Amino acid sequence: MRISVTEAKGQLTDLVRRAEAGDEVVLTRHGQPAARLVAVKAAMDRKSRRALLEAARRSGSAKAKAGPGAARSQDFLYGDDGLPG
Repeated sequence: MRISVTEAKGQLTDLVRRAEAGDEVVLTRHGQPAARLVAVKAAMDRKSRRALLEAARRSGSAKAKAGPGAARSQDFLYGDDGLPG
């Protein structure tokens, strides 16, 4: 929804309710977008945030594959004589 700042002054409570319900409210000035009203997402509590991080760590560990170490990761660039090949 687009509405001018002047019109929005008298309807602020309704516009905030609409934003909380998920509608995007764009305030315009001289026909150009000036501001946007959107609902604020609730921040995660500490326990939920920790659980999310732990799940991400477990997922990453499960997907990790063993491979060559970093010291040997570029050996294919060199020949048997140790020179770039």
